[in-house]
Amino acid sequence: MPTILRSGPYRVYFVSHDCREPAHVHVDRDMLTAKFWLQPLRLASAIGFSNHELRDIERLVSDNRQRCLEVWHEHCGRASD
Repeated sequence: MPTILRSGPYRVYFVSHDCREPAHVHVDRDMLTAKFWLQPLRLASAIGFSNHELRDIERLVSDNRQRCLEVWHEHCGRASD
């Protein structure tokens, strides 16, 4: 599970076997998790996060979206888009 970045309590990463899906990242904090599609950027699913925290996480992913896509494409290639 390649980690793309850590910011505060958050770990942004993707799962290698997810390369068959469109580009996305997972964000974890403790036992909470969320998944964001990257193109277009939108929340796919979330467990445990408040709406306020999800907005903060979406901003974090948005601010780092280009880096997330670069790492995704380096690992998975472009066929998954």
